[in-house]
This record gives sequence, structure tokens and C-alpha cells, in this order.
Amino acid sequence: MLAEVLISVCLVISGIFGLVGSFGLIKLPDPMMRLHAPTKATTLGVGGALIASMLYFHFVVGTFSFHELMVTLFLFLTAPITGHFVAKTHLHLTRTPGDLPPTGSDRPWASYESDAERARVEATAEGDTAG
Repeated sequence: MLAEVLISVCLVISGIFGLVGSFGLIKLPDPMMRLHAPTKATTLGVGGALIASMLYFHFVVGTFSFHELMVTLFLFLTAPITGHFVAKTHLHLTRTPGDLPPTGSDRPWASYESDAERARVEATAEGDTAG
């Protein structure tokens, strides 16, 4: 009885997160705002459904569902990374380095720093610490 209530609560909560994430993906006006909906709310929604399924197999069927645990871990690890890549791509497509606020140092934003410029700054920093 307690297991069924726990599984039901996980499914209801995951449904709410999935609904909020889907609604945010459709209704938010800016691509950077829309990015938060699938990477946060929908991830928690799918993760909650997978956790409810793992609880079902453990308490009702009596087996451990290792593959659902792996899917949950993969989901929680890859969704933020994917969101970061999408945000960085959007930044490069819509902004120039001059549009961004100053970094407070002689280095530009990391997304816009070239390998040669980074090597030059690091060599200068190493020379300052050695001498």
C-alpha cells in the first residue's frame, strides 16, 4: 500500500514537471528562456517517471531495474551539457564580443578567446610567476 502511494506521488510530480516544462517550451518568448524548460523541468519530469518505474519494479515485481537507473543517470548528466551547448551556439549566432559586458580583465569572454590569444596570456602569466 505504501509503495503504491509512493509510486503514484512520483508519477504525479513527474507529470506536473513535464507539463510545466512543455508549457514553458511553447510559451516563453526568447530562445534562451525556452532553453530552461526542457533542461530543468522536463528532465525532472522524465526522471521522476523513471524513478517511479524503478520503485514499481523493486516493491511490486521484486527485481532491481538497473537499466532504468542508468537511463536516469544518463539523462541527469547529459541534459545540462546539451543545454550549455545550445546556449553557447545561440550566443555565437546572435552576439558579437562587443555586445557583451566587460570581463574585468584583459581577457575576453572564454567563448570568444582564440587558442593563440589564450596561449599568449598563459605564457605571460607563467613569466610573471617565475620572475
